Amino acid sequence: MRRLLACSISVAAATTAWIVGTQPALAYPPTPPSASTAQTQLNSLTVKAEGSTTGYSRDKFPHWHTVSGTCDTREMVLKRDGTGVTVDSNCQPTAGKWYSVYDATYVTTSSGVDIDHIVPLAEAWKSGASTWTTAKREEFANNLTIAQLIAVSASSNRSKGDSDPASWQPANASVHCIYAREWIWVKYTYGLSLQSAEKTALQQMLAAC
Repeated sequence: MRRLLACSISVAAATTAWIVGTQPALAYPPTPPSASTAQTQLNSLTVKAEGSTTGYSRDKFPHWHTVSGTCDTREMVLKRDGTGVTVDSNCQPTAGKWYSVYDATYVTTSSGVDIDHIVPLAEAWKSGASTWTTAKREEFANNLTIAQLIAVSASSNRSKGDSDPASWQPANASVHCIYAREWIWVKYTYGLSLQSAEKTALQQMLAAC
C-alpha cells in the first residue's frame, strides 16, 4: 500500500492551507500535496464501479480513540482547528471559536461543530475499506497526519453526509481546490478506488487551483 504518512506535520506549515478570499481560515488540517502532485495521484487511482454498503457500520471504524492524556481524536481536532480554545480536565472545550471552511461561517460552541471525515467512512467502505482489518479502519477514522479530519459546522457536515464530490462540494467554492487535493491525498494514501463521476468532479475542482 502506498503510504505518504508523515511522522509529524507542523501546524505552522498547515496554517497556509485553507484560504478564504484574502483571509486565512481558522481550520488547519495538514497541508495536502500541491495541485500538480494531486493530479499525478489522481491519475494513478483505480477507477471502477463503486461497491455497496452491505455490511457497513460506523462501528467498524472505531473512533474516537484516545490520543494524548484525556484527549480523544475529536477533542484534538477541536483544539487544533479552533482559536482561543480552552478545555477542562476531561479535554472538553469550555470556550473557543471555529471557522467552518465549507460554508464560510463561524461557530462559537463546540456542540455546533462536527469533525468531518474528508473521505466519509461509508465512502471508504465502498471504495475498498470493506476488506481492511478493524485496526486499519480505526487508523483511517482517527488519522491526524493527513488531511482526513476537519472541524466544520454541524449543518455543513450533515449536508455532505456520505457524499463524494460528484454529488456534494463545499458551498464555499473558494476551497474547492484544496478540498479536491485533500480528498485525493486520502484516497491515494489508502489505495482507495474512484468511480468515474467522482474522478470527473475532482478533475474539475483541480481546475480551480
